Amino acid sequence: RFHEAKTSGAKEVVVWGTGTPRREFLYVDDFADACIHLMKTYSGDELVNIGTGEDITIAEFARVVAATVGYTGEIGFDTSRPDGTPRKLLDVSRLAKFGWRASTSLKEGIRLAYQAFLSEGQQ
Repeated sequence: RFHEAKTSGAKEVVVWGTGTPRREFLYVDDFADACIHLMKTYSGDELVNIGTGEDITIAEFARVVAATVGYTGEIGFDTSRPDGTPRKLLDVSRLAKFGWRASTSLKEGIRLAYQAFLSEGQQ
């Protein structure tokens, strides 16, 4: 939506809710790397969460995406829409014990994803 707003010159992008819920994001290449790492180092029966162990508000996430795509308009919040779960954050302590951590920052992951989107002709 931010890309479309940038290309159309929209003055505002509206995000559902208040922007206060927190979410955890993981770059897909980090996910794949964690899966390979676990296949090599883990053979137990317990589940292992794969994530960063860090979260960010929806509002801050929207600002990061807007900055990445070069959208300079306003970001509004439609508080008549639901926020959803207040927080979604994984406990990644078991994964950390196996010696793995995500290596791609949120900003870098969004930059890489946006570059891939543009390279697929979605300009």
